[in-house]
Amino acid sequence: MEENTNVFLGTERVGKLMRGYAVPCIISLLVGALYNIVDQIFIANADYLGSYGNAANTVVFPLTVAALAIAVMVGDGCCAYVSINLGKKDVKTAKKSVGNAVVLVLLASAALTAVYLLLAEPILTMFGGRVNVETFRYAKEYFFHIALGVPFYMFGQALNPIIRADGSPKFAMASTLAGAILNTILDPVFIFVCRWGMMGAAVATVLGQIVTAVLAIWYLCNMRVIRPGKGDFKLSGGLCRRILSLGMTSFLSQISLVAAMAAINNMLRKYGALDPIFGQAQYAQIPMAVVGIVMKFFQIVISIVVGMAAGCIPIVGFNMGAEKFRRVNKLFTMLLISEAAVGAVALILVELFPQQLISLFGAANESAFYTEFAVKAFRVYLCMMIPACVNKACFIFLQALGKALSSTVLSMLREVVFGVGFAILLPIWFGLDGVLYSMPVSDILTFVVSAVLILGTYRELNSKAQ
Repeated sequence: MEENTNVFLGTERVGKLMRGYAVPCIISLLVGALYNIVDQIFIANADYLGSYGNAANTVVFPLTVAALAIAVMVGDGCCAYVSINLGKKDVKTAKKSVGNAVVLVLLASAALTAVYLLLAEPILTMFGGRVNVETFRYAKEYFFHIALGVPFYMFGQALNPIIRADGSPKFAMASTLAGAILNTILDPVFIFVCRWGMMGAAVATVLGQIVTAVLAIWYLCNMRVIRPGKGDFKLSGGLCRRILSLGMTSFLSQISLVAAMAAINNMLRKYGALDPIFGQAQYAQIPMAVVGIVMKFFQIVISIVVGMAAGCIPIVGFNMGAEKFRRVNKLFTMLLISEAAVGAVALILVELFPQQLISLFGAANESAFYTEFAVKAFRVYLCMMIPACVNKACFIFLQALGKALSSTVLSMLREVVFGVGFAILLPIWFGLDGVLYSMPVSDILTFVVSAVLILGTYRELNSKAQ
């Protein structure tokens, strides 16, 4: 079996490996993000849904991210641990890790689905769904059907990085792409032809997720290197702890978005009610709808950034296990430069072309108040895209190195302490604008800490390489 332990990860040119693994990972994450984004685009352009449907989608969005957070914690943690063990030529432990990860994600998805179905109304209320009656009605309709698809969604997303660790990044990409294409085809049919409204958008999404899950199951049964046997599915406390600790950064980077969106949505509702325009019932949903759109653009950028970094996890893990530290150092440098470049391009887009970005989400059907607030939201909320992108790269690279504690602490600092804290505190002094200031302030402060960790990582790798 040794000829199939992915030894090319330790011999192939680093740049070629990065492209080969990062590009499919980026596409997989982008496609996964497009489920909700495509829904929102079609919802926004349906005249019978409009900004109410947009606001409802924004309310439900963080709840789908919560499911994703658990899935990637299991999947990315398993991917990192499998890659390290393959670098050590320990295929047996790698296989047991995969079996344990499959059981973990199945149990977690069943539990989360039950919680969502039993506590739908209080959960939607917690995320700002009661901004007005129409928004809450649409949110309930959308959420019910999305909740039914959570097990398929989580299984497909958790298996994606594991498939990459097995040496098949292109299959991981193709399985996600197949589901998203089906969703994109069915959305306009269900929303515009059948006029099923929010239910139609949700059903299209769930059917796409089922396709991705089915393909993941097929691959699990036909893995190249790390196909688990029957005994590998028996849960091991030690293995589960290692998988979950390595995946904790991925979990926090996603779940923090849930916490931040809960804080942001409620601050938008609270301080929007004090605004002379958005305090009026017919405009109350606008701030929530707009910030939801801005977050969707941010999610696209972060999907690229996280995809580049997560795609490197198998390469980093293998080379760390094989003690090839110079290769790891070179990969880190290439990753940081690439992430900063992505941030620079995103910054140019949001500062120079906010109107065009807004128009994708049906702004032509909305009031001038909607457009004005949307332009400001894009330019202010996303003005620190370069440090935001570098921060994400730092989180995930530390995770790939096996530095679970450093990665988790840094992620907690950015996503929870700063992200949620400033979203709650800044509106006290700056009102509705304070919500928009929260993200750039959080990213610039986190970047200071990231810079220290980046320098420390370089010193450590150089020391080990000598």
